[in-house]
Amino acid sequence: MNKSTEFNIKNDLRSPERTNDEKGKRLRHSEMLLNAYRKISKADSLSDVLNAMVEIMAKESGAEWVTIFLLDNRTKELYSKAIYGGTSREIRIFNDQGIAGHVFQSETSLIIEDVYSHELFDNSIDKVTGMVTKNILAFPIRKLNGEIIGVCEAINKRYGEFTEENHEVLNTLATQMAKSLETAMFIEQVDAEKADERDFLNVVSDITSEINLSAVLRKVMSETTRLLDAERSTLFLNDEKTNELWSEVGEGLQMAEIRIPNNMGIAGAVFTNNETINIPYAYADLRFNPAVDKKTGFFTKSILCVPVVNKSGKTIGATQVLNKYGGAFTKDDEQRLKAFSAHVSIGLENAKLFADVQNMKNYNESMLDSMSNGVVTINENGQIITCNSAIQQILKITSKDIIFKQADDFFMDQNAWVMDRIRLVEESQEPETVMDATLRFHETKISINLTVMPLMTVNKERLGVMLMMDDITSEKRVKSTMAKYMDSSIVDQLLTEDEGILGGQSAEATILFSDIRNFTTITEELGAQNTVSLLNEYFTLMVECIQHEGGMLDKFIGDSIMAAFGIPIAHGDDADRAVRTAISMIQSLVKWNIERAAQKKPPIDMGIGLNTDHIVSGNIGSPKRMDFTMIGDGVNLASRLESACKQYSTKILFSENTYKKLHGTYRIREIDRVIVKGKTKPVGVYEVLDYHSETSFPNLMEAVGFFNKAQEYYRMQEWDKATKSFKEASKLNPNDSLTDLYLNRCAYLKLNQPDENWDGVWVMTSK
Repeated sequence: MNKSTEFNIKNDLRSPERTNDEKGKRLRHSEMLLNAYRKISKADSLSDVLNAMVEIMAKESGAEWVTIFLLDNRTKELYSKAIYGGTSREIRIFNDQGIAGHVFQSETSLIIEDVYSHELFDNSIDKVTGMVTKNILAFPIRKLNGEIIGVCEAINKRYGEFTEENHEVLNTLATQMAKSLETAMFIEQVDAEKADERDFLNVVSDITSEINLSAVLRKVMSETTRLLDAERSTLFLNDEKTNELWSEVGEGLQMAEIRIPNNMGIAGAVFTNNETINIPYAYADLRFNPAVDKKTGFFTKSILCVPVVNKSGKTIGATQVLNKYGGAFTKDDEQRLKAFSAHVSIGLENAKLFADVQNMKNYNESMLDSMSNGVVTINENGQIITCNSAIQQILKITSKDIIFKQADDFFMDQNAWVMDRIRLVEESQEPETVMDATLRFHETKISINLTVMPLMTVNKERLGVMLMMDDITSEKRVKSTMAKYMDSSIVDQLLTEDEGILGGQSAEATILFSDIRNFTTITEELGAQNTVSLLNEYFTLMVECIQHEGGMLDKFIGDSIMAAFGIPIAHGDDADRAVRTAISMIQSLVKWNIERAAQKKPPIDMGIGLNTDHIVSGNIGSPKRMDFTMIGDGVNLASRLESACKQYSTKILFSENTYKKLHGTYRIREIDRVIVKGKTKPVGVYEVLDYHSETSFPNLMEAVGFFNKAQEYYRMQEWDKATKSFKEASKLNPNDSLTDLYLNRCAYLKLNQPDENWDGVWVMTSK
C-alpha cells in the first residue's frame, strides 16, 4: 500500500523547547543559508540561481536530484529550467497536472514513498528525462508574503525515505531564497521582454523591407504564431475586385489559398466592423463556423482576430490566430497583435504595390510576347533593354544574343542601315518607317518592314527608341508561290488590295479550258510514274503560256487546265489575252512534240475551249477548306467548247461572246451555231487558226474563204452550192477534217430536208 504524508506548510516550524540540539540545528541551518546566499549571490541568471538552489537542496536533503517548477504568469503553466543530475532542459506542465500541480493548487506539501502507485504521479517527465522516480518530497515555494511562485520536488532519497525534517530544511531554504529567485525571475522576464521587443522590431523591419507578397505573408504568419504562442494563424487580405478575404498561406495550414466572403465568419466580422474579436471558447460563439474544422480535422479552441489597418486608416484585412497555448488570448495578446498588424500593414502595402507593378510588368511582357511584330527597345545610352519572343524568332536569335548589347554592336556591317534610322529618329523625335528592307543574321536573309519610334515620358523626357519589325519573309514566300499560278503583277495587286477581293465577286472574264486527248490510253501505256512525269512537263509549258499573258491558273483537273483572264484583276483586253494564250499553248505543244519525236515518244494532242461571260469568282468551300475558283454558265460553256474540239477536229474553239470582245486581228473562221448539252439557246462557235504554219494548214486564207462561203450556202439550205464550196476548201487542205464533217452534213440534210424554220443551228447531244 502506498504511503504518503500531506501537511500544511503554513504551520509554524518553531518548537517551544529550547534544547542544545535545537540550537545546534539552528546553527547548522544558519551556516547552510549563509553558504546558499554566497552561491546565489554569484549567479548571473535565473538558470544559475535555480542550479545553485537545486545543488544545495539536493545536498541538504540527500536526494538524487531536485526539480524546481516556477509559475509562468503568461501561460499559467509550471515550468522547470534545471534538473540536477541530468541534462539542462525545460519542462512545462499545466498548473493542475500531476504531483507538482496538486501541490501548487492545494498549497500543501507531499511526501510519497512509492510514486508509481500514487494516483497523482505522471510518468511523462520520467520518459523525457530517462530517470526512474521512486519517492518524492514536494512542497510549494512561497515568497515572504506567502504568495506561491512555484513548487519544489526532491526526488529519490539516496538512503531511506524523505522525512519532515528534510521538508523543514528545504522549505526554509526555499523561503529564504525566494526573494533572490523572484528577482532573477523578474530580471529574466525583463530580458525576455526586451528580447521580444528586439525580435518584434527585427521582424517588423524584415517584413517591411520585403517586397514579395508571398514572402511577406509567410513571414507574418510565422511570426504571428510564434509571438502569440498559438497553434495556427492566418492573415486575410481584402480582394476589392471580388469582395473576398483571401490568404495565400496559413501558418499550420496545408491549403494553398483560402477565400471567403469579406462579411462572413469571424474574419469577415472583424474586417467589416473594424473591431477586435477575442473568443476564449470558439464553439460557444454563434459567429464561429465549425465547417472548416470538420473538413480539416482541426479542433478550434480559442480565437483572436484583429483588423489590419493601413496608414490611411483603411481596413485592408484581418489577422486571425487560433488556440493559445495554456489558455485563452489575453488583453496583452490583443494589444501585441494590433501593434504587429499595424506595423506589417506597411510591408503588406509595399509588397502589394510591388506585386501590382510586377503584374503590370508581366502584363506588358505577355502582351509583347503575344505580338507577332518583333519589338526591341533601346535606352538613351544606346543599350538594348528588351526584346520580345517575336524578334527572336524573326532574327533567329536568343535573348542572350541581344539583351544589354550596344545597338551599334548588334546592328552592324550589312545591318548598319538600322543605326542610321535610329540616329535620325533620335534627332528628329519623329517616327521613321522603312518598307521591304533586308536584314542578314547568321547568313540568313530576312525581309522586314521596320518602324523606329521615339520613347518619351509624360514629361517629354527622352527614354530612347523602340523598333518594331514585321517579318514579310513569309509574305514574299507566299507571293513567290502565288506567282506560280498567276502573273506576278496580279500577285502584287492581290496582296495590296482589301481582303474583300477574295471574298467573292461577279465579274466579266474569259475562261480557258484545255484537255489532253486520249489521256486514259496514254496513262495505261506509260504507267503511274511516267504519267506524272509527263504531266509535270506538260503543265510547266502550259502554265508559262498562261502567266505570260497575265492569266490566273485556277486549278488542274487531272490532265485538264482551268484558267481565267480578267479575274481577280481586269485588264481591258482579257479576251485577246486568252486567245493569244491558247495560240501559244498549241505552238508550245507542237515544239514539245518535236522533242518527244526525237526521243521516240508518242505525240500529245490537246483541245482548248474559250468563253467570255459574267462569272462568280472567289473563295468557295467551307471554313476549313476553301478554293479560289469560278462558277457560272460561262464557265460551263468554255468546258463544253473544249469538248466540242473533238467533234469538230479542231484545236481551239471560242464562243461568239469572246469573238465580240476581241480587239486584235486573227485568222478566224466561224465553225457552227450550236446548242450545247444542257442549254436551249444557240451560240456561235469560232476557230482561231494562227498557230498553224503553211505545212500544217496549206493555203490557209484561201481555204478559209471557200469555207466561209460554203457556210453561207449551208445556212440557206443550198446544199449543192455548199457542197461545191466545201470541196474547193478541201482541195486546198485535204487534211482539214472539218470540211469533211460539213460535206457529210450536206449530203444528209439534202436527203432529210429540215423544216422551213431551220436556222442552221446544230444541237449537240454530248458534252
